[in-house]
Amino acid sequence: MPFIHREGARIYWRIDGRPDHPALLLLNSLGTDHALWDPVMPGLLRDFRVLRFDKPGHGASDARPGDYSIAQLGGDALAVLDAAGVARAHLAGVSIGGMIAMWVAANAPQRVDRLVLSNTSAKTAPEGFAERIRLVSAHGLSAVADTALGRFFTPAFVARGDPCYHSVRTTMLQVDPVGYVGCCAALRDMDLRPLLARIAAPTLVITCRDDASTPAAAGEAIAQAIPGACHRQFELAHIPFVEAPDAWVDAVRSFLGADAPER
Repeated sequence: MPFIHREGARIYWRIDGRPDHPALLLLNSLGTDHALWDPVMPGLLRDFRVLRFDKPGHGASDARPGDYSIAQLGGDALAVLDAAGVARAHLAGVSIGGMIAMWVAANAPQRVDRLVLSNTSAKTAPEGFAERIRLVSAHGLSAVADTALGRFFTPAFVARGDPCYHSVRTTMLQVDPVGYVGCCAALRDMDLRPLLARIAAPTLVITCRDDASTPAAAGEAIAQAIPGACHRQFELAHIPFVEAPDAWVDAVRSFLGADAPER
């Protein structure tokens, strides 16, 4: 298994697909591991070499003690690109993954071709994450898992008990609370709004009508602040590509210039 060692943590990463395809780095949400992207991998691998990794304390990655920052998590992303030998890639991130992607695009523009920001925000309400830190520190991930998953997906998807829903739930309950709390601190403290005008990469912002975690207005504000950004909305919730992988992949492939007929 490939790992990098950075700032006291062992970070797991993997790369899939043909080496002659353009690189695409996927950055997933809080409380999930790289397997969150499994529903879209078949569609993306038609055109891209896909790179994924687990944030500290998530999946196969070690937790770092203490509070994290978006800059620190962005440094992890750049270190993974280095380890994979990828000089430049498309970036697609959801939720905190989108925040990491914005930081990388603003601070290391030479590493980014195109940018997909799905269901994310440039600023969060700090009190909500302060409360989540309190709950998880006292009671573990079970104290917040069902509330978080109720925001991830539409009520119909949750009620249906789709296997993907249960996989995501199981993964969340296995996250190291130290890593989860560290990421919550990054969300609590971050404000990316001053960086948005610096992002030069062509950008697609995806929002969802029923996203209670990062409402559509948050994504629309990002699209307005990044020069030349475009916007696409779905009638889904916070993690749209698990519920509707084909629609999400079609939008992303088209934006990244991979909408030609399948090979």
